[in-house]
Amino acid sequence: MSRRAKISILWLIGDRGLSGIFWDNDSLAALLALELKVDLLVLLSDVEGLYSGPPSDPHSKLIHTYIKERHHGGITFGEKSRVGRGGMTAKVKAAVHAAYAGIPVIITSGFATDSIIKVLQGERVGTLFHKDANLWVLPKEDGAREMAVAARDCSRKLQRISSEGRRRILLDIADSLEANEKLILTENGADVIAAQESGYEKSMISRLILKRERQGHLNISSLANSIRILANMEDPVGCVVRRTEVADGLILEKTLCPLGVLLIVFESRPEALVQIASLAIRSGNGLLLKGGKEAMRSNMVLHKIITEAIPENVGQKLIGLVASRDEIPDLLKLDDEIDLVIPRGSSRLVSQIKESTKIPVLGHADGICHVYIDKSANMEMAKQIVLDAKTDYPAACNAMETLLLHEDLLNTNGLNDILAELRSEGVVLFGGPRASLAFEIPGTNSFHHEYSSMACTIEVVDSVLSAIEHIHSYGSAHTDCIITEDKEIAEIFLNQVDSAAVFHNASTRFCDGARFGLGAEVGISTSRIHARGPVGVEGLLTTRWLLRGNGQVVDGDKGIIYTHKNLPLEKAMEI
Repeated sequence: MSRRAKISILWLIGDRGLSGIFWDNDSLAALLALELKVDLLVLLSDVEGLYSGPPSDPHSKLIHTYIKERHHGGITFGEKSRVGRGGMTAKVKAAVHAAYAGIPVIITSGFATDSIIKVLQGERVGTLFHKDANLWVLPKEDGAREMAVAARDCSRKLQRISSEGRRRILLDIADSLEANEKLILTENGADVIAAQESGYEKSMISRLILKRERQGHLNISSLANSIRILANMEDPVGCVVRRTEVADGLILEKTLCPLGVLLIVFESRPEALVQIASLAIRSGNGLLLKGGKEAMRSNMVLHKIITEAIPENVGQKLIGLVASRDEIPDLLKLDDEIDLVIPRGSSRLVSQIKESTKIPVLGHADGICHVYIDKSANMEMAKQIVLDAKTDYPAACNAMETLLLHEDLLNTNGLNDILAELRSEGVVLFGGPRASLAFEIPGTNSFHHEYSSMACTIEVVDSVLSAIEHIHSYGSAHTDCIITEDKEIAEIFLNQVDSAAVFHNASTRFCDGARFGLGAEVGISTSRIHARGPVGVEGLLTTRWLLRGNGQVVDGDKGIIYTHKNLPLEKAMEI
């Protein structure tokens, strides 16, 4: 019979545990662990683990595995913890004592509520002490930083080449994708089969498939064509958006420039890798990509094809593919090297990333998109829009999840026809309190639910203002639509719904970078700072101020006569 391993965990924070004759709780914990012969000792700290230097120093790195032969004497300790007696010095001493006597030790944060759960689940958190650590083959401690630094270095080389040079790279990538279509689809097919065998949800498998039978969905040719469209669009990098004469002979220009290094974490959707990489190249940014394990084969072959098309004078490390999720925590700490994180996936993924980094995060957690049919709607038009918004690609974040109906439409032939069509397409209907009674359908568990499948919620409202209130209460500020022939009602909806995209008489599925004419998108943002809605090239740019003078000095502003005259815009000189 197999024996379930018994794990005894001792966690002690500061002086809230035992005290008195013992110098500190960490040494006491180590002694007790040895006496009880526990399987694991966890020491909780006010930081995430052992760093190579003071944790406040941005150049200090978290040491995931302590190796006595490598790290002893090479660590600079900061001030003692505010909540402990011995600080990190005492913790390390106690951990080394226990570990080299045969008890594995992990030092991790006591402020993160799930630290112990992560340790038990085998996640790479904190610092591990083990007597055999020197025998293990370990990844380089600074591998994440090296990847980010290399991406920044290559991005600066990319920025030095001409707009035509960046355009040429994109065209070469498009040609290479089409030339390798068979290989790409073979690897993608293997991912799909593996995902099906592993029991992944149908919505995730749908997002995973590159070649889809339904017309209008992405395949390799359409991906390549979207890259060509992007390549042939006007290049905004270096574009002057404002010119001002500050004073006589002193000209100020506000120009667009790349953000620097982007980290994109995405689930399924291997086509996202292609779109994001293309946008990064067009915008002059370095890029680090981490896809889900369910799309590993697809992502690897796409990354190889794309990077092989990047010339040597730029470097293939412009786009790094992160191999393991264990590297993500390290990357999220690099706020001095990575300029923007864009998560594309579940609300859980987005929330985890936002809680784990100081780097600005752009994206959306949910896609709770609404379609509101007003009492004046053309019901034949409404039927076409609703069916498209729900059934064209239900796994998409811009698919309709809630259908709002004006109460005057109840028991009308037009509405009954729409509901019948939804059912005939296989859509499962759930209702709010009013709709579940009116249509005798099961009640929804929550209005704030993204089905990502052939299901939706229906509710009845008494006016456009009630519809707006419902959207603000339960929506995700992604994309919302009104169907009405009343222009005044339409304008109320368009101007008062506080979402990234608001439509009148058009399917929510139009909220897409390619359909908006952006060429592609890195994602859709519901943030209210920086980019909002589908994020294309311009969403990956920031501004740089260029001032050209002829010897002017401030000198307390005594000799300067400020004119602040607006000047005509001109294309800035390419770097």
